[in-house]
Amino acid sequence: MATTNSLLLGFLLLHIAIHHSVPVEGHPNYSDALAKSILFFLGQRSGKLPPDQTMTWRSDSGLSDGSTANVDLTGGYYDAGDNVKFSFPMAFTTTMLAWSILEFGGKNRMSGQLSEARAALKWASDYLLKAATQTHGKLYVGVGDPNSDHACWERPEDMDTPRPVFSVSSTNPGSDVAGETAAALAASALVLQSQNRTYALKLLLAAKDVMDFAMQYRGKYSDSVWTACPYYCSYSGYMDELLWGAAWLHKATKNATYLNFINSLGANDITDIFSWDNKFAGARVLLARKTLVDKENSFDPFRFQAEDFLCRILPNSPSKTTQYTPGGLIFKLSSANLQYVTSITFLLNTYAKYMASSGHTFSCQNVLIKSSTIRAFAKKQVDYILGQNPLGISYMIGFGTFYPKMVHHRGSSLPSISSHPAHIGCNDGFQYFFSGNPNPNLLIGAVVGGPDQNDAFSDSRTDYNHLEPATYINAPLVGSLAYLAGRYGSG
Repeated sequence: MATTNSLLLGFLLLHIAIHHSVPVEGHPNYSDALAKSILFFLGQRSGKLPPDQTMTWRSDSGLSDGSTANVDLTGGYYDAGDNVKFSFPMAFTTTMLAWSILEFGGKNRMSGQLSEARAALKWASDYLLKAATQTHGKLYVGVGDPNSDHACWERPEDMDTPRPVFSVSSTNPGSDVAGETAAALAASALVLQSQNRTYALKLLLAAKDVMDFAMQYRGKYSDSVWTACPYYCSYSGYMDELLWGAAWLHKATKNATYLNFINSLGANDITDIFSWDNKFAGARVLLARKTLVDKENSFDPFRFQAEDFLCRILPNSPSKTTQYTPGGLIFKLSSANLQYVTSITFLLNTYAKYMASSGHTFSCQNVLIKSSTIRAFAKKQVDYILGQNPLGISYMIGFGTFYPKMVHHRGSSLPSISSHPAHIGCNDGFQYFFSGNPNPNLLIGAVVGGPDQNDAFSDSRTDYNHLEPATYINAPLVGSLAYLAGRYGSG
């Protein structure tokens, strides 16, 4: 009888695992997830799409962007499920894509996806380069009126809402968006220099100019640009972006001026988060590389700060300040929580890489932390996203058996131009928004906002907090997936 019960229980568990996309043994197919995480960016493209655009339900859009200011601001990415272009999150996305490739873009990791990752990066860097160089003394930081845009539900290809242009300058400063843009341009230059040195040099020169502007004219961009709030307010101020931007310029140029600036900043805020708004932790991990890998002990203060951050994250740390869902997921905020999970997990994998290269360990009070400790925890976060969670749902669209079907995304939820060539007006699109039908177009690779603090999740298009994808959710995940694909391959 006991044997029969065991067999029945085993069959039941196997049935649950199969039907909920949770592997009974082994690992998720990280190589497949990596390819899809990069493919997602094709669905977010703005501008004139190239002939090799494989996400074919998308078409050209925003072809007159910038015209209201007599400049060319076509291209770039829509940041999430709407049709506005905000440079603050776009630049962070760009930096994190570049960092993902720099750390984990080796051929044994990204394999056949390296060229696609570079293409995704260049689509963003092309736009940021235009935004930084078209008008002397100005950095363009946004296109589109978010209030008008959010009042409509229409395809980017049908956009007929106002497309005003926003910028920062010496009289309307924005050190945060400028510092992040400088970081994005410098990081992109490091990635793309092996393909095109002339282009990379242009990126680096622009990065220097934008960083000089950020350093010289101090101020939050959300005090200068009315569209920033409540969408992408600079809640953490601009000191973190000054630190972040200078750290990337120092990495790209080796110029001691940036290090002197970093040391003069006094940017010592304690943090347990990393996101498009708050870059302190990322800058410290980047700078800690100099002491862990390059053995430059003068960078030790940044190592101590990076490790303080990690001790606030790791679940076995006595000094952790981070909450977890019952299923073990990092939980920071109720809106789009997975953005914090992917960003923090990238830092965990990157710092573990630096630690492993030097055999370094550290302690969170009396608990010894090894690189293997960090990597195991980071892997669990990624695995949760890919379906190893209490609900057995993959939060990446198109990955696994069960994933959200009603993504909060205009282009995905409305019929494509090829299937419905006629214009769909501002209000006409809401019939699709409120429909109970799955999205007609699969936004492959998109990672949505994710579950709530209790691991609960409901597939409802109206719930943007949990169903909206974003470029800054995917960009850092690319690096973690590349690491895991290199180590475990296809599972």
